[in-house]
Amino acid sequence: MILVGDSGGMTVLGYEDTVPVTMEEMLFLCKAVRKGAPDKFIVGDMPKGSYEISDALAVENAMRFVKESGCDAIKLEGSGVMLDRIHAIASAGIPVIGHIGLTPQTSSQFGGYRVVGRSSSEAAKLRDDALKIQAAGAFLILLEATPADIGESLAKSLDIVCMGIGAGGKTDGQLLILHDLLGWFPTFRPKFAKCYVPDVLPEFLASIQEVPDLVQFGRETRLDGFARLIYLSVDAFISEVEKGSFPTNTFSY
Repeated sequence: MILVGDSGGMTVLGYEDTVPVTMEEMLFLCKAVRKGAPDKFIVGDMPKGSYEISDALAVENAMRFVKESGCDAIKLEGSGVMLDRIHAIASAGIPVIGHIGLTPQTSSQFGGYRVVGRSSSEAAKLRDDALKIQAAGAFLILLEATPADIGESLAKSLDIVCMGIGAGGKTDGQLLILHDLLGWFPTFRPKFAKCYVPDVLPEFLASIQEVPDLVQFGRETRLDGFARLIYLSVDAFISEVEKGSFPTNTFSY
C-alpha cells in the first residue's frame, strides 16, 4: 500500500507545513503516483479544508480522489465531528482510513508537532477515539507519534488494522515517509524515522564496482545512481518491518 500524504506539500511542493495543500495539488500528486504504481493499493490523503465543513463536501472530495486520480481509499485526520465524515464517506462506498495521535493539519491546537499519549488522559482519549473511528466505518487507523505501549494496546484491542508511524513496533504495520527513509528532506527528521541509505550503500557500491563501463551500464540499466538507491532502501525498510526489526527502541517513544 502507498499513502500519498499531504506531507508531499512539504517534501515536494516546498510548504512549511501541510496546511496550505489543496485538493488540486493532492490530486496531481496522486495521479503521478498511480502512473508509477499502477498495480498497488493507493491511498489519497484528504487535505485540510476538503472534508471538515460538511458530509456532502467530504464525500464529494473523496469521490474525486477515486474518480480523478485512481485512488483506492482516502485518509482523513481526527475524531469528534470527523466521525460523521468517516461514516458518510464509507457509506458512499469509499474505503476510509482514520488518523489519530499527532495530526499535522491541526497540530497547532495541541502545541505543535509533539508526542501524543504520554498522559493518562491523552492515552484514554486515543483509545476512545480509535474505537469510535472503528465504529464509524473506517477499515484502518493510522496512529502517529505515540508511546510504543499505546500502539501495542490499540493494535490488540481493535478489530480493524492499526498502522503506526512513530507508534512503536507492535502495531499491525508500519508507515514511513519516503523522503525521511531516503534522508531526502533537509529541514528536520522525526525521531521515529530511519534513513536507510547508509545501510544499503555498501550493496550499491558493490553492484557497480566491477562494472567495466559505468557510462554504458547506466545507459542500459539506469541502475548506477539514485533510482537504485531508492529501490534498495525501500526494500530494506520492507524487509526490516516484515522481520520485526524495525522500529527498534531507538526509533520509538
